[in-house]
Amino acid sequence: MRVLIVSQYFYPEEFKINDLVNGLVRRGHSVTVLTGKPNYPQGDYFAGYRFWGVVREDYNGASLIRVPLIRRGKGGAFRLILNYLSFVFFGNWYVRTHKCDYDSVFVWETSPITQVYPGIIACKKSKCRLSMWVQDLWPESVSATTSIHNGLIMSILDKMVARIYAKCDTIFVQSKAFIDSICSKGDFADKIVYAPNWAEDLFLDPKVTVSKYTGLIPDGFKVMFAGNIGEAQDFDSVIQAAKLTSQFPYIQWVIVGDGRARTRIEELVVKEGLSATVHFLGRFPASEMPNFFCHADVMLVSLKDVFIFSLTIPSKVQAYMASGKPILTMLNGEGNRIIEEASCGITSNASDARQLAENVIRMYNMSENERRLIGERGKEYYHKHFEQDTVIDTIESKLILIP
Repeated sequence: MRVLIVSQYFYPEEFKINDLVNGLVRRGHSVTVLTGKPNYPQGDYFAGYRFWGVVREDYNGASLIRVPLIRRGKGGAFRLILNYLSFVFFGNWYVRTHKCDYDSVFVWETSPITQVYPGIIACKKSKCRLSMWVQDLWPESVSATTSIHNGLIMSILDKMVARIYAKCDTIFVQSKAFIDSICSKGDFADKIVYAPNWAEDLFLDPKVTVSKYTGLIPDGFKVMFAGNIGEAQDFDSVIQAAKLTSQFPYIQWVIVGDGRARTRIEELVVKEGLSATVHFLGRFPASEMPNFFCHADVMLVSLKDVFIFSLTIPSKVQAYMASGKPILTMLNGEGNRIIEEASCGITSNASDARQLAENVIRMYNMSENERRLIGERGKEYYHKHFEQDTVIDTIESKLILIP
């Protein structure tokens, strides 16, 4: 089967779509990826890339087509909009001006949903199926992460999304909580297939080097967060919780990652006098995460009290589960439901710093064996529900259906 995958983001950027491409190639399919010039998350082009020109590469047997893309930069919304629109513009241009002969077109839909348009054109030219894997709900994500709340604009976006769904033969969703939103936009129930995200293989059978980062990791009971430090992660409430546990100096909060809110939150830590118990280690490649996770006593996932966030399963949940680590949450909705169903951690609602602090202390007072058993339940649940090969089998089975 000849598959065109459309994704603004791709290797060396670290996203699940890389694993999907590898999985389809291993299954014997001819895979082409239409993508942009890598520049996420730092905002600058990766070494060896520049704006102009179409670049053709090989990735583990898949053919890559990289169209020009305005880098994200470190600016605000305007720069990000240019980044989004440039991929749509040059992706459309490339598909319109080059031969398209595919058996299936698949779009990996993180924000913005507009990146589906080159896929729609390619599907029409190839007379084949169009599938989309919804990672971010639109227009809900727009209102949740931007200052755009105007009723007219949201109505226009809502209609645009409905038209996109109507053009898809299959709509994969990473969370079952997405289904109601999609069905509210039209009669799409028969198109929807649940395909949750998975964790990278490195979390399942990690070859950890315990001593590698020993010098960076503080002694004590370690609550570890790994990932983006942004406004969505509600670090103001995380720091409030850290302040409430400061009476237990043995409890250490370890933050592995980077993001736009990091500088402000680091200043808040200093202001609150928490530098001895809250530690920012910086950003490291995903491949290094097992070498950090092995030091953690419990892992933390948090999101703000925003409706759209309650519908998603943060991808770090699968990574934490696969690693066999107990989990503490401070979020709403689907993420908490998964943790509670798996009995692999203790949940608290979004922005509830006091409950999170109480849960940290509760986990701290458990025996090491109790925490180990909690983590093992998460790993068992992961193998039952989030195995990579099982999800890719589901996606593959829908790609090869005849329209």
